[in-house]
Amino acid sequence: MRERRIVIAGTGSGVGKTTLTIGLMSALQQRGYKVQGFKCGPDYIDPTYHTAVTGRVSRNLDGWMLTENVVKEVFKRGSQGADVSIIEGVMGFYDGKDPRSNRGSTAEIGMITESPVLLVVNCASMARSAAAIVKGFQMLSEGPNIVGVIVNQVGSKGHFELVKTGIEQECDVPVIGYLERNEELYIPERHLGLIPSIERGDLDPFFQKLGELVEATIDLDQLLKVSEAPPIEVDPSNSIFQKRDTEPVKIAVAKDAAFNFYYQENLDLLEAYGAELHFFSPLKGETLPDDAQGLYLGGGFPEEFAQELAEQTAVRTSVQEAIKRGVPTLAECGGFMYLAEELQTSGGEVHKMAGIIPGRAVMHNKLVELGYREIKGKPGNYLLKEKDAARGHEFHYSTFQAEGVIPVAFETKGMRGVKDEGYMKGNLIAGYTHFHFASCPEMVENWIKQCQENKQHV
Repeated sequence: MRERRIVIAGTGSGVGKTTLTIGLMSALQQRGYKVQGFKCGPDYIDPTYHTAVTGRVSRNLDGWMLTENVVKEVFKRGSQGADVSIIEGVMGFYDGKDPRSNRGSTAEIGMITESPVLLVVNCASMARSAAAIVKGFQMLSEGPNIVGVIVNQVGSKGHFELVKTGIEQECDVPVIGYLERNEELYIPERHLGLIPSIERGDLDPFFQKLGELVEATIDLDQLLKVSEAPPIEVDPSNSIFQKRDTEPVKIAVAKDAAFNFYYQENLDLLEAYGAELHFFSPLKGETLPDDAQGLYLGGGFPEEFAQELAEQTAVRTSVQEAIKRGVPTLAECGGFMYLAEELQTSGGEVHKMAGIIPGRAVMHNKLVELGYREIKGKPGNYLLKEKDAARGHEFHYSTFQAEGVIPVAFETKGMRGVKDEGYMKGNLIAGYTHFHFASCPEMVENWIKQCQENKQHV
């Protein structure tokens, strides 16, 4: 039995992959199909739009942080019950961890999942030249299966016909449709990318309009035809997501507009190893439950809500008390910033934060860190022990200005070398690094065990 899955790849960043992906999802939804979204790479924001339009949690597929088998399993689990899966690419089709290979790229995910690929080309100010671009992408690597092209930013239907004729003659693949230049399709951005859908209110009218535009100018029947592919085979007996027979622990997870950067697989793994997840909103003044045995403060945009967070004194007190009584806590990036004494915005305003970590998080107007990380724990790190190694990434515009020397949590390795990172004291582990637990499931096991031990001692 054939499945339907398709990779939406771009010639580069900014060609319209996300807009087109959302539009295709909406158009197929309007036809009555169940659509599952995936995102290549470590991006947290684009999947929120997939989730909003499809009603199904979008998942990340990353060929560098995860093994091939885990990538396949994440896809297989996520696509169950869907009629068609749409995998949105990252950056340019061949851009990834290493300029000499496809590692960590959209092309690699296409090959691992054996998925057909639609290449999105920005054709503003060109006609036949678009064929040269497509030809180059076809010839660079033999592995990917480019089955068609969608052109974006065309000036008219006539412009589209010129581009279509040139590409189909020279590249022997169909051009299945186009989108015209349209300012109304603009999705607002800020420093970390698109503004997450959770902050934008009711998006249904936007999704509806985008779906209608896609239906009008893209051949969805042809898209469904070229998206047919053989089923992905995985061995369920080796699943890292198998349920463990262990004593359950309650882990509180901060989840709102300020804290929403979580991989779904991280949450799934926590549950598989025995966690009962309790979501709470610091922005709404929701405090930790008294019986929480673990705390997860994910990344997000605390800098955009610094004043509101500062005003939630009851939340701050509940977080302080939980950490002081030894509740095993992981704080990533935005969560790390929230645990500082203060947060200084890019405008210079200073707001009081949780006051757990001695120092100040300071926002800047330019990117400070971006890239994949190999992570090893420092001695005494219960979460990532010395024998363990995890993978993740950093992406932030802030720096942490510590008061004096602080005990660091990790050693991280990236393109710029090795550095010490984060903060560790007692059962608190915090830092700028975002982990993918599926790169090192031992982290989850260690965390759950620490929660169980702390529960016995309280």
